[in-house]
Amino acid sequence: MFSVYFKLGLQHILDINGYDHIVFVIALCAIYTLKQWRAVALMVTAFTIGHSLTLTLAIFDIITFSSELIETLIPITILITCIYNIVSKPTLELKKWQLNYWLALLFGFIHGMGFSNFLRSAMMPGQQSIAKQLFAFNIGLEIGQLIIVAFILGLSYIAIELCKMKQREWVLFVSGIAFGIATIILLG
Repeated sequence: MFSVYFKLGLQHILDINGYDHIVFVIALCAIYTLKQWRAVALMVTAFTIGHSLTLTLAIFDIITFSSELIETLIPITILITCIYNIVSKPTLELKKWQLNYWLALLFGFIHGMGFSNFLRSAMMPGQQSIAKQLFAFNIGLEIGQLIIVAFILGLSYIAIELCKMKQREWVLFVSGIAFGIATIILLG
């Protein structure tokens, strides 16, 4: 049963039909280079923690929320991340890293709410404990996000190191595309 929920988590984050999560992770990574992969991995883990906590609370009916509100908030999290990327300078300065970490955690709460209704209906009572199902799902989610991180950091390496694009131009390019997609989602 672990593999079923692991695959579900992996598919959730990598599903092109749920591209809002992919766009968010890409926006989160936009200001970093391959050399800074550890910082990005920690931020993505913060996002997973937020996502996991919300899923758990929703699965056990501890929190409830309006689906319409969440569907509006998800693209707003992408827009805020893009704006942060555009107005900040790329650095690993501790203060900025902490802000990114907390934003990723907070936005993970919101994104987790967006998937909780589906996951609640996919849970199989009696097959395994809900905790094991959630654990497997979240491990799949984390691995999927790390695949996206590896992809976007690989592209940043090609753009910045091989094609000699300035990092600031890369940040503006990636954040601008993510901003445009989030705007379309928000208005759609």
